[in-house]
Amino acid sequence: MEQDVRVIPYTLIAEKEDTKEVPQGVELIQAPKLWDRTKGKGMKIAVLDTGCETTHPDLQERIIGGRNFTDDDRSNPDIYTDYNGHGTHVAGTIAAHENDDGVIGVAPEAGLLIVKVLNKAGSGKYDWIIKGIQYAIDQDVDIISMSLGGPADVPALHEVIKAAVAKNILVVCAAGNEGDGDDSTNEFAYPGAYNEVISVGAINLERDSSEFTNSNNEVDVVAPGERITSTYLNGKYATLSGTSMAAPHVSGALALIKTLANAQFERELTETELYAQLIKRTVPLGNSPKLEGNGLVYLTVPEHLAEIFGQSFKTMVMDAI
Repeated sequence: MEQDVRVIPYTLIAEKEDTKEVPQGVELIQAPKLWDRTKGKGMKIAVLDTGCETTHPDLQERIIGGRNFTDDDRSNPDIYTDYNGHGTHVAGTIAAHENDDGVIGVAPEAGLLIVKVLNKAGSGKYDWIIKGIQYAIDQDVDIISMSLGGPADVPALHEVIKAAVAKNILVVCAAGNEGDGDDSTNEFAYPGAYNEVISVGAINLERDSSEFTNSNNEVDVVAPGERITSTYLNGKYATLSGTSMAAPHVSGALALIKTLANAQFERELTETELYAQLIKRTVPLGNSPKLEGNGLVYLTVPEHLAEIFGQSFKTMVMDAI
């Protein structure tokens, strides 16, 4: 297959040697408010990306294994090192652990399975993605997070995603960065445009829709995707923008939601039930559904509160942060 799957385009804002913060995106979706109840312990999240810097001090305790499906390192399956930075940044947003330094992820006790399907150039073959998803299925993960995409609707890719969902695996994808700011037009990137995945668009830290975020009827939710600080190469940190940065917020949020919901119902919820639990924890921001789907993931919103307050809830969210 042609090599035409890439990391969802992103913008590097800045790099820095060190930091000590709860990133603003993690705060915005209210993750810290749930940490006294769960930090995602026991959840296994497959990160399909450019690999991960496994020695990063904020990530090394969270990585539970991985596999390389790319042509980097002579295709050695046991070397899933990140030479690009994108995968390391995504991993940190999901689950950078709490160590009183650096950054902290949305689900800081979740386990990360690093599935390298994009090479050092941020590019990959559809075959690598398909094999990576199947590997994640075989490893019995709870969540698959993919901040990648391409223009082609490939049936084999769609089928393996359906197989993951049939196993009650939540599949989270970035919606894409081809947006033109006009919700009357449609922009599609795959796998984010498949109905079976949870497609994530981006907003900025002021809760406005990002100019670059794709608009279409398959967008499910939005999360922070501009000026997101997370882990990066060489033990450093970076601030990036893109729907690639929005999707891992939702992957981490689902790890928290799943642990809480399974405990509440005293059983393993299905993928459909967990999706419903996610949607209960969203608030509309007043944008077109083609831009924001059901709205911003906001983990502490009481059931039905978004429905009651409607678009005026945006003001309440801003006041709460």
